[in-house]
Amino acid sequence: MSKAMLVSKEEIARLIPHTGAMCLLDGVEEWDATHIRCVSGRHRDPANPMRVAGQLPALCGVEFAAQAMAVHGGLAGAVGSRPKSGYLAALRDVTCLRDRMDDMDGDLVIDAEQVMGNADQVIYRFTVAVGDTGVLRGRATVILAVEGANL
Repeated sequence: MSKAMLVSKEEIARLIPHTGAMCLLDGVEEWDATHIRCVSGRHRDPANPMRVAGQLPALCGVEFAAQAMAVHGGLAGAVGSRPKSGYLAALRDVTCLRDRMDDMDGDLVIDAEQVMGNADQVIYRFTVAVGDTGVLRGRATVILAVEGANL
């Protein structure tokens, strides 16, 4: 039995710059000021644009997590003003727990927790899993460009 989505795929598409096939999240199950849980079945899609030789490497889970972080920023407004864009500046402690994820049944569950943030940058800890089976985990630093700022 699936949970009701708090935020739909259509609403996600309005919050992030990714469009079409690169909008990877299907919905948001829960979120608060520091955490978001998103779901996606796009890892099984044969037309996923990140596939290589028909397979989707587990490392591509970083993009699913990055989109969850962007949605969280848009929903929580935790950085003061809405960012115009964010730039993934650093990844730390990234561990792939599998080689690939396209062969996994069930939806991906993407959790991202903001561990610190201000108007210039945000650091998240993230996990990507299908049920109890982990795909990858790590931390990401995102540099924010606030409306009107030049980078």
